[in-house]
Amino acid sequence: MGRFTQLESFVAVASLGTLSAAARQANIAPAMMGRRIDALEERLGVKLVIRSTRKLSLTPEGHIFLEEAQRILKDLADTESLITEGKVKISGPLRITAPAGFGRKHVAPLIPVFCQQYPDIHISLDLTDRVVDLVEEQYDCAIRIGDLENSQLIAIRLAENHRVVVASPEYLKKHGTPQHPDELQHHECLSFGKQGNQHKGWLFKENNQIIAIKPKARLSCSDGSVLLEWTLSGIGLSWRSMWEVRSEIEKGRLVTILDEYNTPPNGIYAMLPDRKHLPQRTRSFIELLKNTYAQKKYWK
Repeated sequence: MGRFTQLESFVAVASLGTLSAAARQANIAPAMMGRRIDALEERLGVKLVIRSTRKLSLTPEGHIFLEEAQRILKDLADTESLITEGKVKISGPLRITAPAGFGRKHVAPLIPVFCQQYPDIHISLDLTDRVVDLVEEQYDCAIRIGDLENSQLIAIRLAENHRVVVASPEYLKKHGTPQHPDELQHHECLSFGKQGNQHKGWLFKENNQIIAIKPKARLSCSDGSVLLEWTLSGIGLSWRSMWEVRSEIEKGRLVTILDEYNTPPNGIYAMLPDRKHLPQRTRSFIELLKNTYAQKKYWK
């Protein structure tokens, strides 16, 4: 007798209240339904159901097991629906938050694609560099970049993120090119303020150790696109992600410096408040992000 058959039988008995009702639903004899429950209890080594001539009730362990059994069966049904066309209609509201710059370039353009695939989805996208509280503010998913703080949230890695120090050719011609991270103290550095992970400083790798440099910044801004524009105008240096500056580097408008001190890539993550009860619409959206970001040609 399969374990899932036992789970299904137990959930049916608990939901319908009698062995006979559950047996009729499964089109088997009540005695067979009883043997399934007996086999489940014997396998677990615990009493789940109290049976009398008039009614059936669950033990405290039975109530706990029922909740988990229902979740397992639901997860199985959701998984099967992923590969069975037309079985489940993906619909409902989806609240997403993402960093402003990354969200504009790499989240917002994918939402029309997702909505075209699932026309009954209603999406609210909040672009902010503020670290929101998913549970308190009732978001389904948050996109976050960089090293993650200790958190009770579920993290799904979507892609790698490389950071580099960049400057315009004009700035370097006028002020020179720093050869070591310590020399940043003598340059005009543009800061992202206290948002995200950059409050720790600009991170570099030297002698197999990660070092943090907090350059003195006369100018700071919580909007990465503004920092990029300032950097392009030749005001100073900035520490930016490759997804943001790659095209400007390829055009020759920006130059990377201190490349030998670059840290290993960190991650781009989807953060979830709970994996156990994740709606199918959220799963599908995350799969779209993962499949898109996994294509090397996408980033180029």
